[in-house]
Amino acid sequence: MSIETSIGLETGQPYPYRAPELVEPDWTRFPGWRDVTVAEWESVQWQRSHCVKNPAQLKAVLGDLVADSFYADLERDQAERATMSMLLPPQMLNTMAPHQTPGRPGSLTEAFHADPVRHYMLPVFSDRRTDWPSHPYSTRDSLHEHDMWVTEGLTHRYPTKVLAELLPTCPQYCGHCTRMDLVGNSTPTVEKLKLTGKPNDRLVAMLDYLRRTPGVRDVVVSGGDVANMPWPRLEAFLTSLLEIESVRDVRMATKALVGLPQHWLQPEVIAGVERVSTLARERGVSLAMHTHANHAASVTPLVARATRAMLDAGLRDVRNQGVILDGVNADPHALLDLCFALLDGAQIMPYYFYLCDMIPFAEHWRTSVADAQRLQTAIMGYLPGFATPRLVCDVPFVGKRWVHQLASYDTVHGVSRWTKNYRTSIEASDPEALTRTYPYYDPIHTLPEDGQRWWAENVAPDSGSMTPAQAAAMSRRAAALQAT
Repeated sequence: MSIETSIGLETGQPYPYRAPELVEPDWTRFPGWRDVTVAEWESVQWQRSHCVKNPAQLKAVLGDLVADSFYADLERDQAERATMSMLLPPQMLNTMAPHQTPGRPGSLTEAFHADPVRHYMLPVFSDRRTDWPSHPYSTRDSLHEHDMWVTEGLTHRYPTKVLAELLPTCPQYCGHCTRMDLVGNSTPTVEKLKLTGKPNDRLVAMLDYLRRTPGVRDVVVSGGDVANMPWPRLEAFLTSLLEIESVRDVRMATKALVGLPQHWLQPEVIAGVERVSTLARERGVSLAMHTHANHAASVTPLVARATRAMLDAGLRDVRNQGVILDGVNADPHALLDLCFALLDGAQIMPYYFYLCDMIPFAEHWRTSVADAQRLQTAIMGYLPGFATPRLVCDVPFVGKRWVHQLASYDTVHGVSRWTKNYRTSIEASDPEALTRTYPYYDPIHTLPEDGQRWWAENVAPDSGSMTPAQAAAMSRRAAALQAT
């Protein structure tokens, strides 16, 4: 038992703080990587060329350490449920079941199936709920970002902020991705939206909009993932952004800092970040990086090295925007372990944790607003105030709201109501935009028996879809519910 653990037990604290010790798991424990050298592992080219894209490639890495039943489970999910195609860098796969010592055939199956990183990066059919695989109100673009495009790929939802989706690809695909309708390859269940404009024309249109819209001061540069854009093109776009006088904050969004830190450790990329950071400082603009980690096991020494390289290159901050996922981090200890691994281990600021959005086939990940409120309360007081993450609900047509910020909450039927104090780009002429309330729905399986029964009587739970008659009845009853 460590000193930190014994102190925590002696003082009777609900959470005993443990100084994090970051670990790069031994990748040679997997048969397919038995001969991979350190130089190869730390090469971004090797990492990208050895990404796992299908069950057969996964089996080539894991071999018979995982039972055939797992691969069959994965194949069924890819065929019937997956909203994201498989794309898993070795770096990320290596953080699954990190402390297991493989032995006989099948010996890794249970640990691998139970692993929290596996649970969200490599979902299998048996993970998904069979009663309510999707919420009846789930949608492909649950946040209506496309409705708020002011030019292709540029979402203007908040008064002073925009989201620039530069490209529709990532170095890794997360099963819970909120942009599952745009990002990545099509799957058997989802025909992806395609960007129609030429890449350079789209970027020019974004910059033109920002030049003529001085009310925007904050630009999130995302996608997809900026790590998938060749650095010279990304640097050119960032440089052009910094030339716009009204832009005062620029944030690069990249899961690759965690899933492919090798990208951000390339000398040419570090040198480019330093050039852009220097220009940002000269112009009084804050340049930061946002990444995405959902479990402490993903925060390894390579992630810490890449973060340090970015900070040394001049970024103001590196921040984490995670997602609260059942079976991954929806627990006070797991969430605090992650926050301390980020803050103490890698100098990454815990920033936001979002509730999982209402996309199709995500109900096994989603938690209720009430559970999120309890999580927020449970983590208070352990982290410095400036590093205590806010748990937020991204309410359709509203935006980020702290989970305690709701206007009303029907916990029986799982309907929370939210208000807002600004208009999005599609509500300029809507006189009721600032006075109406907007609904958000808890996962049905988290509701008390009366609430579950109400939904079951109005929706076909086996498919999560409604007949026209059911839809009409649902609308009438939902309106009555929401009026109370």
